[in-house]
Amino acid sequence: MTERRPRGRPRAFNDTTEQNTVQSLDRAITVLETLAVKGRTLTELASALDGSPATLYRILVTLSARQMVEAEADTQTWHIGPRCFQIGSSFLRRTSLVERARPYLRHLMEATGETANLGIARADQVLFVAQVETHATIRAFFPPGTQSPLHASGIGKAMIAEYAEARLARLLSRSPLTGYTATTLTDPARLREDLQATRIRGYAIDNEERTEGMRCIAAAIFDAPGEPVGGISVSGPSSRMNATVMAEAGALVRAAAAEISQGMGAGGVGPAAASGRHP
Repeated sequence: MTERRPRGRPRAFNDTTEQNTVQSLDRAITVLETLAVKGRTLTELASALDGSPATLYRILVTLSARQMVEAEADTQTWHIGPRCFQIGSSFLRRTSLVERARPYLRHLMEATGETANLGIARADQVLFVAQVETHATIRAFFPPGTQSPLHASGIGKAMIAEYAEARLARLLSRSPLTGYTATTLTDPARLREDLQATRIRGYAIDNEERTEGMRCIAAAIFDAPGEPVGGISVSGPSSRMNATVMAEAGALVRAAAAEISQGMGAGGVGPAAASGRHP
């Protein structure tokens, strides 16, 4: 008898129609995503998800048995549990990027006095995976797990500035660019001009484009094939991040990104090599 070859995924892997989804699992994941934003009572959860309290309670009890969620006995508020953290941590272990970047995040925070961040691209979003916070009272805060659109993020713009034209065009054609503040770049032409400036400088500037009152300086990180796989940034209040500070921070962020990239095996990265890369 011929041994069947193991398969990594079925033929219908890319078919996301209802027949290939498990609705109860989908509801459970929605519960986890909702609790990840903030803890809620059963009543609040049912209201937020427009669901049956009885059904949601069964989901919570099932997740609780796996330590995916937990409830505060006094307030009856449900929160994300420790098992979610353990599973999420396995995602970070897939790459050495976080560990390689950690000392640079600490150095950037100490050198600039502002919060340092590390992010990677996931779909059309930046996923923040590590952070070293400043001790200042007023500070930027993007905890690991936070996501931000590529076009409205310093790290996002630093990465897509390194995309080849065809790849950038596909990104811009998928959906309109959402505006978050008065300075968000929602016009593709203006965004392209900003990306060109980013390539020349070697770092991107988020000028209150995602959050009013906050600015960010970011540079892309490259892997061994020279592909942008993440970015490192410094973020802080606009009142402290003036033109002089941003220029100084830009040089530090650009240097940190280059050293991390070298540690990842990249060579010859930077603005001069940006055009025509990575279709």
